[in-house]
Amino acid sequence: MPTPFDFVPYRVVSLVPSMTESLFDLGIGERLVAVTDYCTRPAEKVAPLPKVGGTKNPNLEKIIDLRPDLVIMNREENRREDQKALESAGVKTWVTHPRTVFDALNLLWDIMDIFEAPQFSGRVREIERAYDYTEGAMRAQRLVSVFVPIWKDPWMTMNKDTYIHDLLSVCGGQNIFAERERLFPLKADLGQAEPEEPPQDKDTRYPRITLEEVVEKQPEVVLLPDEPYLFTEAHAKIFYALDIPAAKRGHIYTVDGSLLSWHGTRVAYALQELPPIFDKVRREIDENQL
Repeated sequence: MPTPFDFVPYRVVSLVPSMTESLFDLGIGERLVAVTDYCTRPAEKVAPLPKVGGTKNPNLEKIIDLRPDLVIMNREENRREDQKALESAGVKTWVTHPRTVFDALNLLWDIMDIFEAPQFSGRVREIERAYDYTEGAMRAQRLVSVFVPIWKDPWMTMNKDTYIHDLLSVCGGQNIFAERERLFPLKADLGQAEPEEPPQDKDTRYPRITLEEVVEKQPEVVLLPDEPYLFTEAHAKIFYALDIPAAKRGHIYTVDGSLLSWHGTRVAYALQELPPIFDKVRREIDENQL
């Protein structure tokens, strides 16, 4: 398969935590010469690597001095201006942007092609089989309505045009805000003013919502991830106080945020961990309706 590059990268900087983990998981991690402060997995492998700052504020001078063949970036996690600056300095970049689980699987095959490492393709096939099995099994089940906040003050979530939404669907969940677009200005998004035309190039996939909207949607389960916002059991109490099925039945869970937002090989863990949550909720609801 053709790749976007006419060379094989051997000196790589990753500005995407999920891609850092994936490179190690696929046997290519030894080509990394630096990663971000947020590249934490696998811990024992990334610990000795030089760090080049955060995903939103990388040290561009340090990256350029490392003379990498390739810098891996992500459209949502990294800034366009940093990508332009690196390209202007003669540094090749690869900007990824998977919006579905299927996209994420294709991205793994892209890694195999770009790095010319077909000997590690067995891991990708293994994940594909898990995806096919889970998608097929969930297709025959009723989806469980779910709310997943990604931020607080203001509350934020995601709509159907996101990776997290697609992952939830594959695993048996129905995102209650699938059709909700972000409105502008902020007051309009919170129902306090009339919406205006979105500014050009503004992302409408991550609406800011109110708890009143959550109650209206009546989610059967609430998942509270520990990233990008660190939700804890203390935040679960907020949702247990709401008049929603998830609170009445005790289906409010704190979860590893990387299962929801990290693409790459971490999808394998998501396919293991998320479906049992929805199966449990679905089974309990069905039993109570008998």
